[in-house]
Amino acid sequence: MTMPNRSRPESRPSVTPLVPHHRSTPPHLKYLGGYPAHLLQQVQGLIDEGKLGDMLAQRYPAQHEVRTDKALYDYVMDLKQRYLRSSEPLSKIAFDSKIKVIAHALGTHTMVSRVQGGKLKAKREIRVASLFKETPPEFLEMIVVHELAHLRQREHDKAFYALCTHMAPQYHQYEFDLRLWLVWRDLQVQSVGL
Repeated sequence: MTMPNRSRPESRPSVTPLVPHHRSTPPHLKYLGGYPAHLLQQVQGLIDEGKLGDMLAQRYPAQHEVRTDKALYDYVMDLKQRYLRSSEPLSKIAFDSKIKVIAHALGTHTMVSRVQGGKLKAKREIRVASLFKETPPEFLEMIVVHELAHLRQREHDKAFYALCTHMAPQYHQYEFDLRLWLVWRDLQVQSVGL
């Protein structure tokens, strides 16, 4: 299943929503709110046939080795050096177990202001949800590229997504497939809980 030509809904809030903003989206497809009905039907068909997990495993068979904050720092800095060399420096890069999908985000970029020697200094931080320790490398790349793009573009607008696709040409497909993976992950948790 590939993304439609328009990879995202027209309206773009300041935080990439991971919870529906359309009431017509079934609760188990909450990460796909705003996508066209025909696409939701295809996803539902894969779920009904028990093939969603297999499709994702076939498309993304590898796991990455980025499991520590140090490894994540090296990974992010490598991408930053390659694509955003002249952007502001990052003071902290870390996995964060407190970032939950329910909080509408999978990663955060923040600017922390501190008074240092009578001057106000701003420091940039990137935090990535800990669940990315266990995802395929493409999903980690997608979230890191997304957070790095915020160093140059604050809003989720055309320029922002152009920068994302410059750093990761398959960005939109990875984002969509990550949303499918989150749906599949929730279904697995629900089936274990029953």
